[in-house]
Amino acid sequence: MAEAKVWIVGAGLAGLATARRLAQCQIPFGILEASDGVGGRVRTDVVDGFRLDRGFQIYLDAYPEGRRVLDLPALNLKPFTRGVKIRLQGKFQTLVHPREGMLETLRGGLGSIGTFRDKLRLLRLAYELTRGKLDEQLAKPDGLTLDYLRWHGKFTPNMIERFFRPFLRGVFLEPNLTTSSRMFRFVFRMFVRGNATVPALGMQQIPEQIARSLPADSIRFSTRVQGIEPNRIMLQSGERIDAKAVVVATEGPEANRLLGESSLPQVRSCGTITLYFAANHPPESRPILVLNGEGQGIVNNLVVMSAASAEYAPAGQSLVSVSIVGIPDRTDAELDAQVREELRGWYGEGVTGWRLLRIDRIPHALPEQPTDWLEPARRSVRLRPGLYVCGDHRDLASIDGALTSGFRCAQELLEDLHTKRI
Repeated sequence: MAEAKVWIVGAGLAGLATARRLAQCQIPFGILEASDGVGGRVRTDVVDGFRLDRGFQIYLDAYPEGRRVLDLPALNLKPFTRGVKIRLQGKFQTLVHPREGMLETLRGGLGSIGTFRDKLRLLRLAYELTRGKLDEQLAKPDGLTLDYLRWHGKFTPNMIERFFRPFLRGVFLEPNLTTSSRMFRFVFRMFVRGNATVPALGMQQIPEQIARSLPADSIRFSTRVQGIEPNRIMLQSGERIDAKAVVVATEGPEANRLLGESSLPQVRSCGTITLYFAANHPPESRPILVLNGEGQGIVNNLVVMSAASAEYAPAGQSLVSVSIVGIPDRTDAELDAQVREELRGWYGEGVTGWRLLRIDRIPHALPEQPTDWLEPARRSVRLRPGLYVCGDHRDLASIDGALTSGFRCAQELLEDLHTKRI
């Protein structure tokens, strides 16, 4: 690492993807990581024998860049049930995944979540968004997701409010469906083409797999960067590191701090809170995503993680993940009490006996992606020869976007080295 020509700030997925490509091309590099491990926001902790991802996260196995760079069989991906369960008017209704077949999709939740024509429109949308190449989908005109569902999809207000809004609120972490329709088309395509999954041993297995392909001494942990100058990095410790090239591979707000708004537009954040509970008896026997379609309350969705992968919980116990969109100004005790009160209405008094394991507040879970942000869909990763930036805020905000932007960043850097621009 002492001979590094290139220094990467951040050992999240984007930084690791950049490093992986540089290692393949035998370019000396080093990674400076402020925390004690790889993964950035994609981390997993073991608490009382339970595997707790830092916030509710899933991996969509149809991600194209993930299929290209990850060893998916080695991750031992465990799928969630296709389709969703929706709490509506005091009852649970099920909407079947479009891939389960036309007849089952038309039967699923008929007359309660949406109309018969809504089910036909859902099948038509699934067909439209899975045709052709992804770049062709991204090249189509952009707009608000809400407008796309209303005017292109022609879905009824009931279908939008009872299914699309709670489902996409959990994906985009914003309640108004103002996210770019390009992002919607990408996400919906991934959900239809494949499965929502988690690695059997937790989400951190994804960055750790990439990190194992890098030279053993290439990452410096617990090393916080204070600032960046041309061809130099200043650490919080006072140390200065000379660099032929610098890659800023942090989450959006930290990239803004290091690079300044004159170099990088302000990245606005979407936040979320996840509460993890240990339960002796799971509220759901299947690993199905349960959505709040009531239009009130703070719970957005619930899923039993250990129903997907038994490794998420000790034998005889279940791990329940409950997600809230946004960061309400409440204490842990207040959040715990309100969530339990809501869920008792769903599952009865058994919720009272659940044991709270942890509450994760994640102010920057995703960058906002309004229509102007995704024009173009993939933003430049070269600020100038010798200075680069990558992350999900430079691409479609997802695990796949982080991996893609890291690869694009490495390719730009390699081109500049080859042409001697740096």
